[in-house]
Amino acid sequence: MATQRTASGGPSGDSGAKLPDPVPDRLPFGRAASVIAVILLAGALFGYDQGVISGALLGVQKAFAVGAVALEIVTSWVTLGAMFGSLGGGYVADHFGRKRALFAAAALFIIGAAVEALAPNVPILVFGRLLAGFGVGVAAVAAPLYAAELAPAAQRGRFVSSYQLAITIGIFLAYLVDQALAGPGGWRAMFAVSAVAGVLLALAVLTALESPRWLVKSGRPDDARRNLVALGAENDADARLAAIKAALRAEHETASWSDVFEPRWRTPLKIGLGLAVLQQITGINAIIYYSDNIFAAAGFTTPAAQTAATTWAIGAVNVLATFIAIAFIDRLGRRPLLIAGLIGMGLSLAAVGFAFEQSGGAVKDAGGATGVVTLVALVVFIISFAFSLGPVTWTVINEIYPGEVRGRAVAVATAVNWSAAFLVSGFFLTVVDAIGQAYTFWLFAAFCILGLFWVYVGVPETRHRSLEEIQASWGAPTARR
Repeated sequence: MATQRTASGGPSGDSGAKLPDPVPDRLPFGRAASVIAVILLAGALFGYDQGVISGALLGVQKAFAVGAVALEIVTSWVTLGAMFGSLGGGYVADHFGRKRALFAAAALFIIGAAVEALAPNVPILVFGRLLAGFGVGVAAVAAPLYAAELAPAAQRGRFVSSYQLAITIGIFLAYLVDQALAGPGGWRAMFAVSAVAGVLLALAVLTALESPRWLVKSGRPDDARRNLVALGAENDADARLAAIKAALRAEHETASWSDVFEPRWRTPLKIGLGLAVLQQITGINAIIYYSDNIFAAAGFTTPAAQTAATTWAIGAVNVLATFIAIAFIDRLGRRPLLIAGLIGMGLSLAAVGFAFEQSGGAVKDAGGATGVVTLVALVVFIISFAFSLGPVTWTVINEIYPGEVRGRAVAVATAVNWSAAFLVSGFFLTVVDAIGQAYTFWLFAAFCILGLFWVYVGVPETRHRSLEEIQASWGAPTARR
C-alpha cells in the first residue's frame, strides 16, 4: 500500500489532505543503481569541467601568450554556456523528457571537449568551452530533476546529494589528471579526457527509466504505470499513478515561462533563486577555478606545489566532506546543514583575508604563516561548503517547485546560479587586482553572513516530505513558512 504523508499549510506547517508518495519507499537494487549511475555520471561531467581548467590555464597561457583578461574569458565562458544550457535544458526536459535531456547533455559535452582539445587558437577554445558549458548546463537541470522525481521521499536528499558528491569526485579526478598531464601541451589531453564522462553518461542514460511523473504529464499513463511497476510498485501501481494524476490535475498541459513567475509560486521562486545566487557569491567557483593562483599568492611558489595543494586540500577534501551531507541531510534536515555550513564558510574566508592582510601580499614561503593559514582555512571552507550550500542548494531547488512548472523553474534557478558563477569567475582576478586578496575574501565572508540571516528567516525545512505534499502546501490559500 502506498505510504501516506500529510500535506500542510506550508512545508513546515501542519494539517491538511493526505497524499500518497508516488515512488515506492524502496527501489529494486538494479533500478536504484541505474538512477544513481545517471546522477553520478552527470555530476562527474559537471565537476570535471569545473576542475580541469585550474591545471590547464598555465598551458593555455603559454601556448597562446595571453594575459589575465583572456584567461578569465577562457575560464568563465563555460559558465556562460551553462547559463544558456540550463534554460534550454528546462525546455528539453519538459517537452522531450528527462532522459533525452541528459542524452543531449552528454552529446554536447563530448563535442565541446573535442573542440577544446583540438583548438588552434583562443577563439576556438572559447567556443569549445561555451559548447561544453551548454552541455553542463543541460545536465545541471536534468540530473537533479531526474533524481528528485525518481527518489523515494525519505531518501530524496541522499539521491540529489549524490549529484553533488559526483561533482566533487569529478573535480578531484580533474585535479589528478591535471597533475598527471602537467607539462607542455598537456592541457589538450586534459580537455580530451573530459569526453570520457560524456560517453559514459550517454551509455547510462540508454538503460535508465523515464520519470513516471513526466510520462503522466505528457499523456502517457500506461508507460508511467509500467515504469512504476519496474520501480517496485507491483502491488499498488494504480494508487501511486492516481497520486501523480491528482497532483497534476489542476496543471496546464504545457507550462509557459510566465507560469514560473505566477504570484502563487513567488515564495518557492525566491527561495530557489536566493540559494542559487548564494551558492556562487560566497566564492566556491572562484576558489575551484583559481585555486592554483590563490596558493601561488599564498607562497606555494612552484607549479607542482600549487597543483598538489589544489588536488588534496581542495579536491580530496571536497569529496570526503560531501559524505557528511549524504549521511545527515535526511536525518538532520536541510536548514541545520545550511546554517552550520555558512558559519564555517564565513569564518574560514575571514581567516584567509586576515592572513593575506597580515602578509601585505608579499608571500614568499608556503611554510610561512600566510601559507599555513590559507591552506587550513580553505580546507575548512571546502568542508563547510561541501556539506551545506553545495548539495543542499540543489536538493531544495529540486524539491520546492510544483510539477506544473518544475522543469522550467529549476532551469531558471540553475541559469541564475550559472549567471552568478559567470560574474564571480569572470571578474575574480580583476577584483583581486583592484582591491587585493584580503578584501576579496572578506567580501565573500560578508556574503556568507548575509546568507546566514536570510536562510534562518526565509528557507523552510522540506525533509521527509513528498514532492506532491510540498506542492500542495505552496498552493494552499493559507500557505505560510
